[in-house]
Amino acid sequence: MTSSAPANAASAPTSARLVDFVTLLREHNIHAGPSETIDAAAAIVALGTTDPGVLRSGLAACLLRRNGQRAVFDQLFDLYFLGVSLLPARPSENADDLRERLIASLVQGEDTAELAREALNTFGAYGGAGESAGRVTQASGAGWSSYLTMKSLRPDEISEQVARTMGGTGQFDTAVRTIEARRRVDRFRADVQTEARLRSAELRGTDYIARRGVENSADRTDFLGAREQDLAEMRRLVHPLARKLASRLAVRRKKAVRGQIDLRRTLRRSMATGGVPVDPVLRARKRGRPDLVVLADVSGSVSGFAEFTLQLVQALQDQFSKVRSFGFVDTCAEITHHFTPGEPPAPGFARDIVREGGVARFGSSNYGEVLQGFVDHYLDAVGPRTCVLILGDARTNRTDPNLAALQEINERAKAVYWLNPEPSRSWSTGDSAAEDYTDIVTMHECRNVAQLAEVIGRLLPA
Repeated sequence: MTSSAPANAASAPTSARLVDFVTLLREHNIHAGPSETIDAAAAIVALGTTDPGVLRSGLAACLLRRNGQRAVFDQLFDLYFLGVSLLPARPSENADDLRERLIASLVQGEDTAELAREALNTFGAYGGAGESAGRVTQASGAGWSSYLTMKSLRPDEISEQVARTMGGTGQFDTAVRTIEARRRVDRFRADVQTEARLRSAELRGTDYIARRGVENSADRTDFLGAREQDLAEMRRLVHPLARKLASRLAVRRKKAVRGQIDLRRTLRRSMATGGVPVDPVLRARKRGRPDLVVLADVSGSVSGFAEFTLQLVQALQDQFSKVRSFGFVDTCAEITHHFTPGEPPAPGFARDIVREGGVARFGSSNYGEVLQGFVDHYLDAVGPRTCVLILGDARTNRTDPNLAALQEINERAKAVYWLNPEPSRSWSTGDSAAEDYTDIVTMHECRNVAQLAEVIGRLLPA
């Protein structure tokens, strides 16, 4: 089902807004079905639309099923259920005066929504958007920018001033004030982003902004484009995701205890039924968990992807008889000792591995040298029960990809899978050797957490 939301969805009938809202939730991978939609309609009738906060909580309770969906839900809710009354822009507003009032409001912990609107009016308009206030236009060059607004206000300086003004003494009090000041500035930043999104919807249409101006949920954010706060949210997904994958692997392993048909014993048993194999006999498979070897590119370009995947694998290590991890940039070294069973590694541990783990000599990725180094020094880690996961973008900086070394690993292992954080359309561009490597091993696109979970859950051996 598809629909086109009106330019200002807040002015549409409530039923139409709900249908458009649910449609966009589905497009953002929040799967709300007909029964949830009916519940949401009943919630609107019961709660009314006069208090957006109450309505937001009611609809979230009806429509959301999983953790990590609330951020996307809130952005779409703002577009479809909050109205915005555009105020005239004031480009001559004194930035220092506005900053002082903002600091005072943040120190007192007051609501900053009105200040966010004023700041956006003052600093956020571009391409004539301020001149278009109060009427809808499809001018492609006009818009509102939360980035320009925050850049003009200098949020880092504001955070420091708020922390100093909040009072308190001692090292502990200083740390607490700093954290609280940053939290309040981040809340103001979110208010500015919400206001900019609403105003952009007035200019370009709610449907357009809902599809192009809403940030993805953490499990749909590309590893290569993730910001620090995105990576922090991804880390919080590791253990719930690991539990789900562990349960799936355990079920597969239980089902796989009995294997292929034992033809001789089946024919012998069929003599009791006139030669008809009514009751097949299956060969019992040996119980045992496979080994896992991870070879991860921890260079700067893909370190976020490697960091998250290594955490996930370590959280799954109880599902394997042995897990060994190796990191590389232009040389290979074992990094298994950097992980403690049952304890998540510290954020940014990939940087520590690059600095201390002996995985880099010159700093640029060299897959050919890495594969040869693994074959020369660590090939004994790979055996007929070993599954090998290679994590990296396969960009060789135009050096020899060393296909022979990868072929040697592939022949020795039970299975070799390559997980690539780049979109598959980029595998044949620039210095990527991905298409050459795919002639030897199977390569899978793993751009985000959702793809990674699907691939690992499907590939890891039972």
